[in-house]
Amino acid sequence: MRKMFRFLFWVALIVGVFIGLLRATAIRWWRVPHDDQYLTASISPSLRPGDLILLWRLTKPGFGDLVMCPEPGHPERVVVGRLVGEARDDLELAGSNITINRKSQTDEGNCTMRNFKERSPATGIETEQSCSMEELGGGVHMRGDIPGTMLPPAPLKTTVPQGMVWLVSDNRLFPYDSRDFGPVPRDTCTETVFFRLVGARGFFDASARNQYIR
Repeated sequence: MRKMFRFLFWVALIVGVFIGLLRATAIRWWRVPHDDQYLTASISPSLRPGDLILLWRLTKPGFGDLVMCPEPGHPERVVVGRLVGEARDDLELAGSNITINRKSQTDEGNCTMRNFKERSPATGIETEQSCSMEELGGGVHMRGDIPGTMLPPAPLKTTVPQGMVWLVSDNRLFPYDSRDFGPVPRDTCTETVFFRLVGARGFFDASARNQYIR
């Protein structure tokens, strides 16, 4: 019995040291807040309020990654968006679609969850949206589309300035992204969202547990 306890002690110590090293150098965990309606609406359906997620910070985020950055002008706040443009990229946003350097991004069909509901952060009115899969940067991620009964955000054409990146929300009806706060300094975007540990309802909610986030 004593040998067993000693073995378990050393296993726990090694695991603890390993997690501590990862936490210090490569990852951190963060829980999506419940009280920031603009942020939480903009990141659905990829993430939801109360999700406990892991952020990778050992390597620089790349094109198509879902990233967390300080909000320009308000570094006490964070923004989460899809990195769709870097220096000198020409972007066009129209409805649910993104065109990058005159190339439209590919729609890969419907999500497993065909529809979801999200509240407008401005009015509080709940709206049903469809969910589709979008190919971006060699990966496929979920996108909240704009119902035909709703007016889309105003279209935009822009060129990303030197040293900046452009973020676009996965929710194309209720975005909170570079259309609101402008391009983001490249060197401030150091964290990539890559894994959901659990959802708001905890470990026993299998639908939101141990999921790779693309």
